[in-house]
Amino acid sequence: MIEILNVKKHYGKIEALKGVSFSISKGTCFGLIGPNGAGKSTMMKILSGILQDYEGDVHLFNQNAKSDSKEIKSKMGYVPQDIVLNETLSAKDNLSFFGSLYGLKGAALKERVEEVLKLVGLNDRGNDAIQKFSGGMKRRINIGCALLHLPNFLIMDEPTVGVDPHSRNYIFEIIHSLKKEGVTVLYSSHYMEEIENLCDYIALIDNGMVIEQGTVSDILSKYATPSLYVEATSVEESVLESYGNVLRKDGGYLIETKQPLSTLHSLSKKLQQNGNDVHRLEISKPNLEDVFLQLTGKSLRDV
Repeated sequence: MIEILNVKKHYGKIEALKGVSFSISKGTCFGLIGPNGAGKSTMMKILSGILQDYEGDVHLFNQNAKSDSKEIKSKMGYVPQDIVLNETLSAKDNLSFFGSLYGLKGAALKERVEEVLKLVGLNDRGNDAIQKFSGGMKRRINIGCALLHLPNFLIMDEPTVGVDPHSRNYIFEIIHSLKKEGVTVLYSSHYMEEIENLCDYIALIDNGMVIEQGTVSDILSKYATPSLYVEATSVEESVLESYGNVLRKDGGYLIETKQPLSTLHSLSKKLQQNGNDVHRLEISKPNLEDVFLQLTGKSLRDV
């Protein structure tokens, strides 16, 4: 449904994208992940038609993203990271405004607003001003604004930033519902547990390049190594390196080892002998965060 081939984008002397290629199948959730400044936002702006000054080929719905931009936009929804709502207006008025931008009007617009409010779980708050909503509720209305015209393709840029668990679960349910209806979703997030649970395929992007892509399970099988995670005061990295490859992670260290249980026992004794105050020492289940750290040497939350 969506084909990106050798896309390059420059901002002056800065290469934001260096020949990015990937494809997205109809009715799937595709995760685009990477640290800040990796090129994710640039790629999403190209797909949404905001940026048209780039090299390479982009096709959506078998149409060219440049020459057929207007028609493509009518089939697409975009959920930005920032809240784009008018705080003084009601949820219904905000939705009606965005629906009118897509050409909806009259009874059809009113009916669709009610359907979207129900979809995002806020049909009982439609007449309330947005300024009375929690952050998670605003996020849900923000998503609703992109769904009014029944898009075939939905771009979601960090849609769960700062939301409560209740709203996060609602957002997940929305995505699962959309997939069942054949809607294709491009999902960007720094929360790897979301990517692992929601996405059928992913592309890991760093420094303007796709460094790996495929299903979550295939990538984990290919790269993830059993590991130990340790947080301890005054621990010397050289001591940890005798047990395996060491990577810094979240204020501690990740030690890659093919024998995690015996290494855990041995390292525990060593730290005790050295008088280190151990805060955490545990076997770490391989995840996408660890794979990205292994491939790039940096965390997905690095700025």
